Amino acid sequence: MGVPGPFPGSAGRPDAPAVDREEVDRALARLGAEYEAIETSLLALQDHAGRRLLEGAELSGVSKERWAETERSLALLWSLFDAYTEVLTTARELRARRRWPSAEELAELSELLHGGGVTVPAADAPGAGGGGTERIGLAELVGRLNGLYARSLDVIVAADAVWSALPARIDLLAEELRRTRSLAHSVGVRPGEHPAGDDLERITEELTRLRALVIADPLAFWVSSGAGSAAPGGGRPDTARYDRAARALEDIRREVAAVLDVRQDAERRLMLLRDVLSRADRTLTEARQARGEVLAKIAASEVPAVSGPSTVLHEQLAAAAEYRRRSQWHRLSPLLDSLEERAEDELRRARESLTAVTAPLAVRAELRGRLDAYRARVARCGLAEDPMLMERYDVARRMLWSAPCDLRAAEQAVWRYQEAAAEAMVPEPRDGRAES
Repeated sequence: MGVPGPFPGSAGRPDAPAVDREEVDRALARLGAEYEAIETSLLALQDHAGRRLLEGAELSGVSKERWAETERSLALLWSLFDAYTEVLTTARELRARRRWPSAEELAELSELLHGGGVTVPAADAPGAGGGGTERIGLAELVGRLNGLYARSLDVIVAADAVWSALPARIDLLAEELRRTRSLAHSVGVRPGEHPAGDDLERITEELTRLRALVIADPLAFWVSSGAGSAAPGGGRPDTARYDRAARALEDIRREVAAVLDVRQDAERRLMLLRDVLSRADRTLTEARQARGEVLAKIAASEVPAVSGPSTVLHEQLAAAAEYRRRSQWHRLSPLLDSLEERAEDELRRARESLTAVTAPLAVRAELRGRLDAYRARVARCGLAEDPMLMERYDVARRMLWSAPCDLRAAEQAVWRYQEAAAEAMVPEPRDGRAES
């Protein structure tokens, strides 16, 4: 915030006693520059935005305790600075009496500048104006000013850093939370109806509590960089709770986005499901009709039973439509996933039932085709009027075109006709071909 660090000067090493005019003048010049630097730093600290905020805030916890200590330190700072001002003013006035000061005046100046003649509040006093007093030298006085200034600045900078970082970020996250909550409500993600809706309420309450705590006790959210750091305010704001809330909100945003995808695609998926189940129902109906036909036309054949449509799937499809109507997308999504898989299984089962039921008719059709194919070959060979072949053909044909058809007997009849036709179509050897 533009506040300088510890005051410049040689606080840690007192100068040697001044013995002549030149050395006194140099000491006064150094102390004057040091005085201006201290005054500039104190005025900047007094005008620091963090100090003004702390002064007007209703603090609690750690911040309340440390700010009370800092206020006492600031009062003591100005009290010590007043003592510093008084000594420097006295020394300047004494030096200004004559161009060439006497030995007594040089000794007095030396005592002011290097002795222990500054009266200040005792080091163990609770604050300026409280407790006893003690007399110290200017070097020690500047050291105390530096220590008090650094501790006060550390508290002010830390509080200001937390207030500058966290409340604005919390407000931005709260705004994003309001937009997400509005979108979530529009797709049925509400408290008591969807886990993400309950999470949104918890995050809202957490952000409200967090902001109030940050405003009232900023120093509770300050992580010091360690005891070895000499920089004022060395550390960083503790954003752990904010970060957890931000991650939780991001998870909810992804959940709401997934629900939005379900809402946009729900009608198409429901239509496809109705179509698949309708085809399965029609296939099962066809299989039942085919089974009746097979039982009427085919004898001595095991025809499997055909089950009816799945009432459970139709009930779940009706429940899915109801979820869509009520915008209960979080319940609709897993139900649609399950229904899509089971509806495909139902259609596959219906097709397998139809195939199994119509298998005997397929066998009869294959036998009919084979019988006609061999009769055509026999005709091409000029054996169509062969009495034995005509008889066996008629027997097989009557079996295959009669109802109910005995498939086993018909298959045997077709085989006998096929065998006889094969023998008849083999040419006989000419006379004498076998002679040597």
